[in-house]
Amino acid sequence: MAIEYSDTVIDHFEHPRNVGTIPDADGVGKVGSPVCGDVIHLFIKVEDAVIADIKYKTFGCAASIASGSIMSEMVRGRSVGELLAKGATPEEAAENLKWEVVSALGGLPEQKVHCSLLATDALYEAIRDYQGRHARKGESADAP
Repeated sequence: MAIEYSDTVIDHFEHPRNVGTIPDADGVGKVGSPVCGDVIHLFIKVEDAVIADIKYKTFGCAASIASGSIMSEMVRGRSVGELLAKGATPEEAAENLKWEVVSALGGLPEQKVHCSLLATDALYEAIRDYQGRHARKGESADAP
């Protein structure tokens, strides 16, 4: 049974945006799936509590690559506070953002939806890393 992907998924898979690393990243997240073996390593640069830059590297399927690509476009320019407000916990916020990613991609086959959560989980892991670095410095990390 062949998996059907939307034109948006195919575009982001064939022409992924924001691929790479940020050597002096303010936050770094890395997550993987033991189920399928996909891994995403994500880097954020934050200025005035806003995601100013985001880069990622993915080892995974078309859905994982496309999810990282479109999610990186969706969150650039958004405040950390806004992203955290998507749920009561960072995990809930990641789950809620996942559905925005799936919608922006034009949907994903049910067996591939978990791939979009890898990108959002990596983002929230990078945000937690960013907050931890600022907390150690005694600074606020989520003010808009």
